[in-house]
Amino acid sequence: MTTALLTLGRLPKALDIARALHAAGVRGVVAEPFRRHLSAVSRAVARSVVVTAPAIDPQRYLDELAQVAAEEQVDLVVPVSEEIVHVSALHGRLPERCRLLSMPQHAVLAVHHKARFIETCRAAGVAAPETFDSTTPEAHDFAATHDFIVKPVSSCSGRGVRFLSRGEPVPAVEEPSIVQRRLRGSLVSSFSIARRGEVRLTVLYRGAVMQGTVAVCFERIEVPAAVDSWIRRFVAHTLWDGFISFDLFIDDAGEVHGIECNPRATSGLHFVDPS
Repeated sequence: MTTALLTLGRLPKALDIARALHAAGVRGVVAEPFRRHLSAVSRAVARSVVVTAPAIDPQRYLDELAQVAAEEQVDLVVPVSEEIVHVSALHGRLPERCRLLSMPQHAVLAVHHKARFIETCRAAGVAAPETFDSTTPEAHDFAATHDFIVKPVSSCSGRGVRFLSRGEPVPAVEEPSIVQRRLRGSLVSSFSIARRGEVRLTVLYRGAVMQGTVAVCFERIEVPAAVDSWIRRFVAHTLWDGFISFDLFIDDAGEVHGIECNPRATSGLHFVDPS
């Protein structure tokens, strides 16, 4: 029987993945810093292993994941959520039989970093808003004439994001941040599974219930051709392999702009019915 190792168990998306793998006849093992978590009580999970949190000791976390993969004879490691930033470093450290569903760490970090993601968009020939290092004169010049957003290059869940009007001063930020054009239109989010630069599946959704700038409940929507084309061009350019998610703006003219990228697992199952 094939065995898969999930690198997190406390989020609903992990439980979704565990159930889907179980339905396909895959034995599921979860590595999780918390002894008690959502997926631990599921019949879709054969074993739950407590590991060190990567925020506490990233090297020990990787060592323990590799040990679990060897002991459980794991065939596939599935990174879940932001843990992929750490788990992607397991390339070359797993047993020969074991595949890691992730790009190498340097590729993951390149798109997780909000400024480098915009550079990748430019190289791939897909649209993205003007973006500047917040400490540069160009950022201050742009802010003087455009509505803009300031956000840390490695933030998630809306942390540190500020919406400002043209002419307002660029605020001093303690961590590396960007100034980015504030777009008008519809914000959508995507989740795709890619294999060697080819998109195998895409789910598109938008926020139905918001908490500040963060959606806490979603509704699934159809994938417009322009969005599908944008995603396929980006994935083909990067030869992406594994999960990849985007926050995208569709402007009033129908053009798609890339805002952020999340190279991690998400869930297409927790949606409200728009009807």
